Amino acid sequence: MLKIDMHTHILPEKLPNFAEKFGYGDFIHLMHNDDGTANMMQGEKFFRRIEANCWDPQTRIDDYKKFDTQVQVVCTIPVMFSYWAKARDCAVLSQFLNDDIAQLCNDYPQNYLGLGTIPMQDAEEAIKELERCKKIGLLGVQIGSNINDKNLSEPEFFPIFEAAQELDMAIMVHPWNMMGMESMRKYWLPWLVGMPAETSRAACSLIFGGVLERLPKLRVNFSHAGGSFLPTIGRVEHGFNCRPDLVAIHNNINPRSYIGEFWVDCITHDPMMLEYILKLQGSKRVTLGSDYPFPLGDLEIGQFINEMNLEPSVVEDIFCNSTLEWLNIDKSRFGINEGNEADKQVRKNA
Repeated sequence: MLKIDMHTHILPEKLPNFAEKFGYGDFIHLMHNDDGTANMMQGEKFFRRIEANCWDPQTRIDDYKKFDTQVQVVCTIPVMFSYWAKARDCAVLSQFLNDDIAQLCNDYPQNYLGLGTIPMQDAEEAIKELERCKKIGLLGVQIGSNINDKNLSEPEFFPIFEAAQELDMAIMVHPWNMMGMESMRKYWLPWLVGMPAETSRAACSLIFGGVLERLPKLRVNFSHAGGSFLPTIGRVEHGFNCRPDLVAIHNNINPRSYIGEFWVDCITHDPMMLEYILKLQGSKRVTLGSDYPFPLGDLEIGQFINEMNLEPSVVEDIFCNSTLEWLNIDKSRFGINEGNEADKQVRKNA
C-alpha cells in the first residue's frame, strides 16, 4: 500500500545567517557540531538541536523504510516563517527555503513532495511567492495559525487564500507563535496546550470569518488532527447558537456543517481519539501525518493505525487517498496505475 506522510519538516543543511545579511532580527541560522548534529540558533540564543534527519534526504528515506512509507511531504519548520520580518526580507528567506525543497523534490521525485512558505505579512509579496511556488513544482504552502497575532480571517489575508484557490495550491495550517507563550512556558504548556488551541483558533477564524464559505474549493489541512477544534465542536456550535450576536457576525452557517469540508492529519497519539476524528470527518478527510523528525510527533509513521483493526479501505484512505485528494495528484505520479474498474474487481477477488 502506498503510504504518504504529509506532515514532515526539513531545513537546508547549509542555512545562511540572514540576520547578518539583512542587518537585524533573530533569524534562525545553523551551527554544525562535530558529532554531526547542528544547533538552531535564534540570534545568539540556542533554539533547538537537530540531527541529520532534519536535512539529509537519504537518512530520511532510510528511516521511512522501517515503516513501509515511500513518500514524504516536506515543509519548513514553523520558526522559519519569520512573519515579524520586513516583507521583502521574508520573501527572500522564503525563496531560499522553497528553492531548497523544490530541488529536493526534483532530485527524489518518488520520495518527496513539497510545500512552500510565503511572507503572509504582506499579501502582494505572499501571492508573488505563492505563484512562484507553483512554477517550481511545489503543491501548496504551509502557513501559521496566526500572522503576528492576527487571525487568519482578517481581510488582508483573504486575497492570499483566494489566490491559493485559483492556483490550485493546497494549504497546510500549522500552529506557531502560540497564545500565552510567555505566561505558560513551564511544563512545556505552549506545545501541549497552546498548539491545539492555536489550530482551533485558525479553524474557527476561517469558518466564522467566512473564508471557507466564500472559497469552497480551497483545500485546507489543519495539522495535529485539527488541534482542539473537533474535540470541542459541541462547545463551538453551542456558542454559535446561543450568542450569534458575537459569533455569527460574518458567517451565519453552523460551524458543524464544515466538518468534512477540510482535512486534518492523524496525529492524535490516541486510537480512541482517532476513531472519534474518523467518525466526524470520514476517512477521506484524514491524512497520514507524523511531524517527523521531532519527538512530539508520531515517529512510527502511523504504526498505531495498523493496530486499530480498521477496514482496509479506511487505512488506505488515511495512508494515501486523502492526501492525494488534498494535494490534487494521483498515484500515477509514483508509477502506480490502478487500471480500470474491471481490473480493480479482478484484483479484489484474487
